[in-house]
Amino acid sequence: MSEFTPKLDRIAEDEWETVVRNVPIVSIDLVVRSPDGIVLGKRTNEPAKGEWFVPGGRVHKHERLVDAARRVASDELGVKVEVIGELGAYEHLYHEAELDGDGKHYLANGFVVETDVGIDEMELDDQHDGLRAFEPADLPTDLHEYTAAYLRDSNSIEFPPE
Repeated sequence: MSEFTPKLDRIAEDEWETVVRNVPIVSIDLVVRSPDGIVLGKRTNEPAKGEWFVPGGRVHKHERLVDAARRVASDELGVKVEVIGELGAYEHLYHEAELDGDGKHYLANGFVVETDVGIDEMELDDQHDGLRAFEPADLPTDLHEYTAAYLRDSNSIEFPPE
């Protein structure tokens, strides 16, 4: 049991701009396995706007990574998940961001999670204009490189050798 309580309130916009401009953002990204397939969201904001991407979000201060994975699944999809495995840390560098400037830098922690909730019962958050569950054979051929890396590393789909 941790002696710390995560700080869960939102960061003020001007403070968030300072964070984005100056430090890497510690985040969680999830390979979500549902009864309908691998869940991806079509992003409405930068970075990766318009791409099918894994659900994810920042880690709050004093929040354990596994707890953040569960919270992100609840916040972004409205589901409870079981954490199946950790994929480790990934470094994501984006030229684009929702702010003017030089993009975003994420230190993302990948997790594989499972839910027994089908795609039709999941809730869409404000960062996505669509959710879809993909069977491995039906995944888009032009997946974002970071999404493809998570799926490859999680053994959720077969990729040709590089």
